[in-house]
Amino acid sequence: MKEACLWQDTSPEPLPELTALEGPQTSEVAVIGGGITGLSTALHLAEAGTAVTLVEAGEIPSGGSGRNVGLVNAGLWIPPDDICNALGEQDGERVNAILGGAPAEVFALIELHGIQCQATRSGTLHLAHNTKGERELARRAEQFQKRGAPVELIEDDVCWSKIGTRRIQRALLDRRAGTINPVAYTRGLARAAIAAGALLYARSPALGVARVGDSWRVTTPRGRVTAARLVLATNAYTEDDWNQVRQHYFPGHFFQVASAPLSDELAGDILPERQGAWDTRKVLSSIRRDADGRLILGTLGRGDGRPRAYVRCWADRIQGHYFPQLGRIDWERTWTGRIAFTPDHTLRLFEPAPGILAATGYNGRGITTGTVVGKGFARYLTHGDDTLLPLPIRTPKPIQAKPLWSSSYEGGFTLYHTGQCLRVLI
Repeated sequence: MKEACLWQDTSPEPLPELTALEGPQTSEVAVIGGGITGLSTALHLAEAGTAVTLVEAGEIPSGGSGRNVGLVNAGLWIPPDDICNALGEQDGERVNAILGGAPAEVFALIELHGIQCQATRSGTLHLAHNTKGERELARRAEQFQKRGAPVELIEDDVCWSKIGTRRIQRALLDRRAGTINPVAYTRGLARAAIAAGALLYARSPALGVARVGDSWRVTTPRGRVTAARLVLATNAYTEDDWNQVRQHYFPGHFFQVASAPLSDELAGDILPERQGAWDTRKVLSSIRRDADGRLILGTLGRGDGRPRAYVRCWADRIQGHYFPQLGRIDWERTWTGRIAFTPDHTLRLFEPAPGILAATGYNGRGITTGTVVGKGFARYLTHGDDTLLPLPIRTPKPIQAKPLWSSSYEGGFTLYHTGQCLRVLI
């Protein structure tokens, strides 16, 4: 089992042939970060006729935009009523409405720009792993249906036919959602942004930002960009102390394990409609198949740096519990991505300084949230209108005790996985 991201090696969209930024440039808007948020911002700005220059520290993508599960999910991590409780009724329902429609935004971009990302639109499945989980899914279903969302609770034989396991008796099917290869989607956004006129540069990490008259100057190792407006789209991969995004999330991780391709004869009854799935465990397990038939399992926590035996033991335990009909299978690779968490599980959109926009705190919903935030940022920058954004632009307080939040999460994940490996938990 090697440590390498599956999506990088199986992307139908090629790696964009980008150069590093050399020398000085001027632009109307500069974007730092070549993930989904930054690229969606650049694409929509360029389509509106705004000059935009984007700099990315690595290749596109090199962060969480290419290392996630590839679920095109609606909404946030927490259910709609909880969002309203956290943000207030007005802002909460705004989030519910805009992010509820976010999968449609993603699939519209895929179709419009011919992005080859192995997209499916058969929905996603939230799996109840026990009686408490069944009650939670019933609560979510009621809240979604009250808002007109096309979701339904399925049970018993219908569950078996869609998932391929007798371990799950109830599941919530969300027909708004689907799956993609996230690397291919991100590269497709880059291709579309370039075609629209955006200037994209790879291997050009932002070393600092300084105010120069009425503009902002972004310095890279071999160049600089001066622009009237600046977007910080670094999210969970924010490394530098000067970048104020770092104050507004605490990092967590999610690791995945992929099998070798499985034949339909062996595994054809597992997620036959290619829905992505995840369960209601306190430390969830995600399950999906890729276009080549691999079984891909994931969970919260770090896999990188762990002994391979630990990662393999966890994967064997989950696979053996849900899909014992597979017998022992060959785990081909593993990889880990980073998540920007917030204590209330809601995102943050803010202006760290006049002329700068920033976003973070997607809490594991980066594909859809990043896409609509980028579109909303572009609208806000060109028209001063924030109605396409899931939330108004605010100035939130920095998160306190970030190291404690991160260590508590990671410690809890590790203990839970250890319990699963020891067969104390499942």
